[in-house]
Amino acid sequence: MGRSGSTLIERLLGELPGFCSVGEIVHLWRRGLLENERCGCGRPFSDCGFWSDVGTEAFGGWDRLDAGEVLRLKDGVDRTRFLPALLNGAREGRLAARCERYTEFYHRLYAAVARVSGARVVVDASKHASLAACLRRRYGTRMRLLHVVRDPRAVAHAWGKSVVRPDASEASSEPEMARYSPGRAAVQWMAQNATFDALARRGTPTLRVRYEDFVDDPVGEFARVASFSGYAGETRDGSGPLEAEGGRARLTGGHAVSGNPMRFATGRIGVRADHVWREALAPWRRHLVTAVTSPSRRRYGY
Repeated sequence: MGRSGSTLIERLLGELPGFCSVGEIVHLWRRGLLENERCGCGRPFSDCGFWSDVGTEAFGGWDRLDAGEVLRLKDGVDRTRFLPALLNGAREGRLAARCERYTEFYHRLYAAVARVSGARVVVDASKHASLAACLRRRYGTRMRLLHVVRDPRAVAHAWGKSVVRPDASEASSEPEMARYSPGRAAVQWMAQNATFDALARRGTPTLRVRYEDFVDDPVGEFARVASFSGYAGETRDGSGPLEAEGGRARLTGGHAVSGNPMRFATGRIGVRADHVWREALAPWRRHLVTAVTSPSRRRYGY
């Protein structure tokens, strides 16, 4: 679920040779194509050479793609309400047909990203469990799922904060990052994590990483993540994007199309825990989130 510290892990993966991190592709169709928001390189989407080349490679140019069709398909299949059918449904029928058409756009996009970047692994940081369920139907075990989980009380606190989106354009429908009430954040935390667990039980190669473990031992945890993601090189000796001593990250610029504002950060970045929620989250909010998430919180060690 978003606000779990996954953006840094995504950025680190994108620094590995043969990897290309593209941000949250689920938002590209609206925020990139229709609202022309800023890419991670700092340029508006329409002015980014990387995404221009990807659009040409994938669709013969972005002007030949009907973004409205993609968004209509998204509304018709990539929603939490469709998860039971996506996880357990048959391969035929209207939902299956919509899923096939919807994921074809992603397939062409991923293939184009790989060709333009020269990467063999494309990292999509989309947080929608329903999108993962859709893509599983197309890719099967070729898709690897990195399941990042964080204490639900920390997640609820993060979703309650008001944060201006630095990538927003004048046409943006969301000038600020989305906000959830504590109750809604807790329910979403339960639903999203339960779906990722269900995908793992159905055979999707999955690695779970706890935010708290990652910030405690970034070098060791990232070595696990890199190995799971198909990287055969060494990351513990300081040759990777994390310094062996101190665990500081070394980040270069990228082309993440949407996501947390830290996707614009470059240079040496400190990796440290954010536990502000322990003092800042009001007691009644903490108790509410604790109660709602009690059925599965202990499963993840919280």
